[in-house]
Amino acid sequence: MDIAWINSALTAARPQAVGALLRYFRDMDRAEEAFQDACLRALKSWPEKGPPRDPTAWLILVGRNAALDGVRKQSRNTPLPPDEEISDTGDAESELAERLDGSHYRDDVLRLLFICCHPDLPATQQIALALRIVSGLTVVQIARAFLVSEAAMEQRITRAKARIAKADVPFEAPGPAERSERVAAVAAMIYLLFNEGYSAGNDPDRAPLCDEAIRLARLLLRLFQTEPEIMGLTALMLLQQARLPARFNAEGDAVLLDDHDRVLWDDKLISEGLALVDKAMRHNRPGPYQVQAAIAATHSRAATAAETDWAGIDGLYLALERMQPSPVITLNRAVAVAKLHGPAAALDMIEPLEELLAGYFPYFGARGAFLLQLGRNREARAAFDRAISLAGSTAEATHIRRHLDRLMAEAV
Repeated sequence: MDIAWINSALTAARPQAVGALLRYFRDMDRAEEAFQDACLRALKSWPEKGPPRDPTAWLILVGRNAALDGVRKQSRNTPLPPDEEISDTGDAESELAERLDGSHYRDDVLRLLFICCHPDLPATQQIALALRIVSGLTVVQIARAFLVSEAAMEQRITRAKARIAKADVPFEAPGPAERSERVAAVAAMIYLLFNEGYSAGNDPDRAPLCDEAIRLARLLLRLFQTEPEIMGLTALMLLQQARLPARFNAEGDAVLLDDHDRVLWDDKLISEGLALVDKAMRHNRPGPYQVQAAIAATHSRAATAAETDWAGIDGLYLALERMQPSPVITLNRAVAVAKLHGPAAALDMIEPLEELLAGYFPYFGARGAFLLQLGRNREARAAFDRAISLAGSTAEATHIRRHLDRLMAEAV
């Protein structure tokens, strides 16, 4: 049997299997260990015997049996039975599969996501816990992605689990009220995860976070198939990720959106994203994720930068400002204003934001660009210097340094 297929099946089954084991054992560590035991047995058994009829049901049943035998061994100091006895599930697997209907699946996965996004946890711990428990990334992978030591990340995840245990989180199926309150927190966690990867650009350790965020968003969308904001969130990430092949040149330097080679954009991701945007809009219940997705869709529909509907983008940002007043949104809108009314109008719009965005790299990058277009080179250089000091990646710093090199050449 193809080992890649097995790995794919284990990854796909993880949220539901861990969620079901968590409901059964009411202990996050034990549920995770039970799933890992089941995966090890799957890697040994499936290549020899072939895949089970329902991999998820098999993993739940085998993981539960292995964990229970572990408990018995600790309490009675008796040896474990051989693997073939634990793995010989007979018809129990199909019986369990029949019970894993839509409602069981929805409740188990929702419970797992809600626990990882518990309100007592700070956002950094929510993301780390979701990557470890829901996605199955190793502590080493997560630590590398967030640029911290393995020990620090291990401690972060341990603290998160301890907080959840202390909070006495209920393991029953989440009720309708809790679902509506907590789904927004799950969506926010997924988008934060995506932005961690997206802001890293082509960093090989952090860029995969975007793919994992999209996978989680698709999972959430399967649970809330008629929720337009979840459609919008998924579409937004798909449309942004579609541009990845054009975001950096061969040297790894950042390329502005206007200069993208749009032939490199991923048409498959764009088609999926555009279809979700259109579907969400038909619900006539607009929300922030949908508006941001509509902005990304407007860019995606333009065959060239010159064909971009900047008036439409300006209107969408204005709507977003009203929904979610934020200096970052105003800064983004200023780019559209510059295209429509010139850099002076954009500069006037962002001047009041400087104090609020004093530590924000894109503010000084945009300010420098507007000043450069106006020929105010000395002020532009000061803004670019500030931007370099705040750059979060080598690609960002290199992009700004190119502007500085140009200014220095003109000065000479």
